[in-house]
Amino acid sequence: MIENNELTMNMESRLSFDEFRKEVLNDYRLACESREVSLLARKEVLTGKAKFGIFGDGKEVAQIAMAKYFQPGDFRSGYYRDQTFAFATGIATPEQFFSQMYADPDLANEPFSGGRQMNSHFATPNLAKDGNWLDLTSIKNTATDMSPTAAQMPRALGLAFASKLFRDVEVLKEFSKLSNNGNEICFATIGDASTSEGHFWETMNAAGVLQVPLAVFVWDDGYGISVPRKYQTTKDSISAALEGFRKTEDSNGFDIYTVKGWDYAALCETFEAGIRKMRETHIPALFHVEEMTQPQGHSTSGSHERYKSKERLSWEKEFDCNHQMRQWILENALSDEATLLAVEAEAKTVAQNARKNAWEKYITPIRQQVQQMLSYGEAVVGLPDVNSDLVSELLKELRANREPLRRDVLKTAATILFAHRRVKAPAMDALKQYYENLLASEKNNYNSLLYAEGVNSVQNVPVVPAEYDNSALPINGFEVLNKYFDQLIGNNPKVFAFGEDVGKIGDVNQGFAGLQQKHGKERIFDTGIRELTIMGQGIGMALRGLRPIAEIQYLDYLIYGLQPLSDDVASLQYRTKGIQYCPIIVRTRGHRLEGIWHSGSPMSMILGSLRGMNVCVPRNMGQAAGMYNTLLAANEPALVIESLNGYRLKEKLPLNLDTFTVPLGVPEVIHEGTDITIVSYGSTLRVIEEAIRSLEKFGISCELVDVQTLLPFDINHQIVESLKKTNRILFVDEDVPGGGTAYMFQQVMELQGGYKWLDVAPRTLSAQAHRPAYGSDGDYFSKPNVEDVIRVVMEMIEE
Repeated sequence: MIENNELTMNMESRLSFDEFRKEVLNDYRLACESREVSLLARKEVLTGKAKFGIFGDGKEVAQIAMAKYFQPGDFRSGYYRDQTFAFATGIATPEQFFSQMYADPDLANEPFSGGRQMNSHFATPNLAKDGNWLDLTSIKNTATDMSPTAAQMPRALGLAFASKLFRDVEVLKEFSKLSNNGNEICFATIGDASTSEGHFWETMNAAGVLQVPLAVFVWDDGYGISVPRKYQTTKDSISAALEGFRKTEDSNGFDIYTVKGWDYAALCETFEAGIRKMRETHIPALFHVEEMTQPQGHSTSGSHERYKSKERLSWEKEFDCNHQMRQWILENALSDEATLLAVEAEAKTVAQNARKNAWEKYITPIRQQVQQMLSYGEAVVGLPDVNSDLVSELLKELRANREPLRRDVLKTAATILFAHRRVKAPAMDALKQYYENLLASEKNNYNSLLYAEGVNSVQNVPVVPAEYDNSALPINGFEVLNKYFDQLIGNNPKVFAFGEDVGKIGDVNQGFAGLQQKHGKERIFDTGIRELTIMGQGIGMALRGLRPIAEIQYLDYLIYGLQPLSDDVASLQYRTKGIQYCPIIVRTRGHRLEGIWHSGSPMSMILGSLRGMNVCVPRNMGQAAGMYNTLLAANEPALVIESLNGYRLKEKLPLNLDTFTVPLGVPEVIHEGTDITIVSYGSTLRVIEEAIRSLEKFGISCELVDVQTLLPFDINHQIVESLKKTNRILFVDEDVPGGGTAYMFQQVMELQGGYKWLDVAPRTLSAQAHRPAYGSDGDYFSKPNVEDVIRVVMEMIEE
């Protein structure tokens, strides 16, 4: 006879086994569904419905195991083969995956980018339209994906570093919707070949130094497109190559785990133990997932049969993770053949329905546009003076197009309108109105949200003028900033400042002098010499609701950190169609000093690569403080370039230092005149001011305009108003010829219509094409000097 307690134990054991078997079968179902999605998606590319595809087949089982330990509040910073992980966590559905493949611009169908990014580029919202941060602790979060290999790594460091701050910094405890005491882990995924990138090594080194909860999963399928691993990685193994980074009792570093990508049980066991330890200790970890496969090759661009041997292909078939999991299920009597066949058949149906539903949602509104266009087109066919044969042929082609695009509708309408510009009739007017409305609508789909809108935009920050005590003595510029940052750190617990030499010595120009001692090492701190991951730290912190001020010591070294700012931050608002925000502030200093790498003004590089960020070029430190206030009142990213030779120039200290704002995109006339308008910014303004004093002695009156910000640029077209008065204009800066001056020229002459008000040809005056030579004479002959300005202005006046 079985005792009651023994019966209870047997029932509990049986229940536990049944739940385990159910979970395993559900995992296998997910693996099969994701594989079928990959197979069908490839066909969609090959048949032309989608433009390109890159898929996660061969990675299914490892990603399902990883997803088990990904909790609400955690962040993913991933690799573009993580579709199974996205399905397993609920971040994405197969239908949404296909909608992204079709580039559906409707966020209701494709909620990650509104058709702006290719497949497997996922994103979750972090900030509401009302300017309040969402409850990130209740969301399984993902930073939006990027295609550049290893680009996900720098910001992964920042996402993990934020957890360290939320755990260690007492003033952050109140922000319970941003973090649960720093328990969150950043899950970073990367292909094995991409570990050859410097981004990976700099991130791993920084994570080992900082001791942050960064879990890096390396998917190792033995190749980087066609190049075998032995040509990619020292010792033919990334975990072996990183062995010196392994943490020991008396060192920092990170834990290293190795596991086979086809071994379901080992994957679950390894990930569970590793992730649990990370949540407790914040020790980072590398999970090297070996012996993975890529059944369809790298992408739809080619076939892996071209570079893999028959033996390798045979091995990949045998050790396909789905196949191995199936065998494991049968060997452990967790299911029978018939059940697995039913699961596999259902997976095909799920994938096919997802594809069908996504396609119908994508194509239906386009077909409606086609019908509308046909209706408007047919109304003009019989009009007098209309080329009916042309219109009929265009409508016939549109009607016969089985898979039309939005552009096909617009091109049809535009071609008819271009050919009948002089035809006046209500039907033609109706067609024109339809075309213009449709064009505006589609531009909203494809050309909007480069910058934030509403309360999150810098353009909606109220302007608060600076107030001064006229009797107060001026102080050094760096002292203005020092007093400002002191108040800022004291008043705003979300603000952190960091970079090379920022902490202990208070930055090389003393803007933070003494402030680490006052506010603590957690709020103002030093970093290693690693500009790339300094940017990554700031990006990750900003994505999690903090307000980092990440410093690049000199503008010349911005190039080291430019890639994540360009590919990640600047494009973020646009490529997520406004669902994700990263309000990082990058602080640096540039323009005139001494030598090739300490006097940089690479504005053309910045303007070309950072559209989507605000680029502030304050002429003095008081203006810089006002710009920081404006930026911190909004939720947009910015680069602030302080004038390197202005820290010891005297300035008045605003009385309302912590509240006054400088509007971005609004120039300021700092010297009124009537004969010529000179447009510039930053340190160059002081050179021009000296020239103006000399020109006044010659009877020439100059109006000097400080643009204040290059992005945005003169949003109210104030410069052209000055030009209307003077009828002459000169653009001056320290960038190379055809750089920043050409940009300002185009903005005023073309966009503002400034050419209409010219009496003489406009001019630009820039630095030489080479880097600045060392020394004071090198500066004089390399960049615009006072005499250069006087000479050009006099030539224009005498012309």
